[in-house]
Order: sequence, then C-alpha cells, then structure tokens
Amino acid sequence: MANPPTHIVPTGPSYSTITAVKVQEPWRENLNMNLICKECKEDPPNIVEDFSAGDTVCGSCGLVLGDRIVDTRSEWRTFTNDDQNNDDPSRVGDGANPLLNGAQLQTNIAFVGGASAKSRDLSRAQNKATHDKSTQVLLAAYKQIGSLCDGLGVPKNVSDTAKHLFKIVHDENAFRGKSQETVIAGCIFIACRQCKVPRTFREIFDLTKVSKPEIGRVFKHLEKFFAGRNEKMKASIVEAGGVPDPNGSGFNAAVESTTPKDLCLRFCSQLNLSAKCTTLSQDIAIRAETTGDLAGRSPISTAAACIYMASYLAGEARSAKDVSSVAGVSDGTIRNAFKLMLPNKERLVKPEWIADGRADFKRLPAA
Repeated sequence: MANPPTHIVPTGPSYSTITAVKVQEPWRENLNMNLICKECKEDPPNIVEDFSAGDTVCGSCGLVLGDRIVDTRSEWRTFTNDDQNNDDPSRVGDGANPLLNGAQLQTNIAFVGGASAKSRDLSRAQNKATHDKSTQVLLAAYKQIGSLCDGLGVPKNVSDTAKHLFKIVHDENAFRGKSQETVIAGCIFIACRQCKVPRTFREIFDLTKVSKPEIGRVFKHLEKFFAGRNEKMKASIVEAGGVPDPNGSGFNAAVESTTPKDLCLRFCSQLNLSAKCTTLSQDIAIRAETTGDLAGRSPISTAAACIYMASYLAGEARSAKDVSSVAGVSDGTIRNAFKLMLPNKERLVKPEWIADGRADFKRLPAA
C-alpha cells in the first residue's frame, strides 16, 4: 500500500501580493511649443544657440533655424570690491524713477580731480544745459521726506506714498503760497493714515516743527484737493466710455479718520503691555465709540483713557502720568475721561472678560 503524499506547510508570516493599479490620467492637449529641425525631425531636438553669431543652429545637421537671437546672459561679471576708482564696467544705467519727470536717459560728462581744463569746461556746460530746477526741487523734497519718515519710525511704503502725494501737488502747482515744509508735513500725515499707521498732529509737529493748527489747515486743503482730483479722473474715464474701478485702483485712497482703536495698539506697545491688555483696551475703545460715553473727546484722549482703564482691569496697572507721556495728553485729561467711563464699566467691558478672570472690576482705582 502506497504512502499518502506528504504536504509541507511553511511556517512564519505570510505575505499577500498587492497589485498596483495605474490610474489613467485624462487626456490633455499639449500646449508646449517645441522648435524641431525640419531636416532631422529629432525629438527631443538638438538645438544649439550660437550667441556669438546670433543664430539658432541644429546640433545634428547644422541647419540654421533662426537668426538675431537676443543674448540674455550677463555681459560680464562685476566684482564690486575689485572696482578701481568707482569704475563700474556695466553699461546699463539705473531704472527710470517714476517719482521724477522726464526720460532720465541723458548722458553725464564726468569730471574728476586731475582732469584737463577742457573736461571741466565740458562738464560745466553740460550741467547748465541739462539743469532742471523742477527735478532738483523734487529730489530735495524726497530727501527730506525720507529723513522725516525715518524719524517717525514708519514703514517704507509710507515714505513712498508721501513722495507720490507730494509729486502730484508739485506737478499741478497747488499750494504755491504754502511753504514746502508745511506741504511735506501734510503729505506725511495723509500717507500715515492711508497706510494704516496713523500718527497724531503732535507727533508730526515735534518732528517737522510745523505748528499743529497749520498742519490741520494744510491737511484739510490736501484732502479736498485729492478728492476733487479723483472726481475729475473718474469723470474723464466715464466720458471716454470706460468704467471707473470700484475698488479705487489708480486713485488716491480716501483718508479715513483715526480711531482710538488704531492708537491703542501703538500706545500699548510703547507701554510694554501684554497682548491681553492691548486687546482689552481696543475692545473698550470700540464700545466707548458705540455707546457715546466719551462723545466730543479726541481719539487720543479716548485711547489714553481706555488704556488707563484696561491696564488696571488686566492687573498691569499704569499710572495716568505714564500713559500721558506716551499719548501726549495731560494726566488730568485722562483722569477726567476715566471718571466718565467708570459709571458705565459694565457696559464697556464684555461679560466674558469678567467671567474667565481676565479682567476684574475690583482692581479699578477710585474716580
């Protein structure tokens, strides 16, 4: 009797075979443009760009496929530290400055020490022929605007906006009776508001030494001037059959008034208050404007009083004198505004701030 067949069962882990299924992508038209030699018809093509001759040549058969190609490579390498006597080998000048008038493509005759008298005479004659008083005025104004904006500690876009506003005023010969420093102060003030980094009249006054009433008058005149200019531009677009951009692109942005909330952020940062206290002061400022508890008060006084109240509520007390040194208003003004806010404290502070312990009315000082 024959023995039954023996079956060997393998031990150890068993592995299952996974078959990868390739998903076919939907058909898409190939919109790429390839230059292929008409003789060889190789794909991919063997194309050589001969920049010395300006030709596009097939590397396989030598057929010229194109001529007069533009060499996009750098003309030469420039090592600044190796330049002697400011001898820059680049023949490409600076880009056109949109803040200046004219083509700005004139040639300047250089004159250095030790040159001949003829070179000096040519340089002087060329300077007299190309001297543009308007450009010199703009350059001097731009330099002053840049230094003033650096003193204010504002971003570069504020300086660029102020320069653009000044150029519009200068080109249209507006405010001819006003001093240039006064117009510059007004342009900087408007630029700060347009770029959402508002500054007070006092800060502009401390920097430019232009009186606050004069800055206020120039600001009102500039505001009317730019508003009228925008209306004229929109009317001209409509007459030409176009539609003005509803987003205001191409026009000078409307100047929005400064709110206490905008000032709270900067003042709290200068007082080294926490983000919690800053948010609380901004929330109180919004509610004070809505309820009208501080109606008639300036935004600076309202912001200072809100910061004074929020610092005590959050347990980061700052005295009225500390707040006044940053805001630029007297400590008496801050205390008087605080007295008006104290009876309505439940209405000015959200209940959530009291419920979760982030603010406490018991910390408030007596009126």
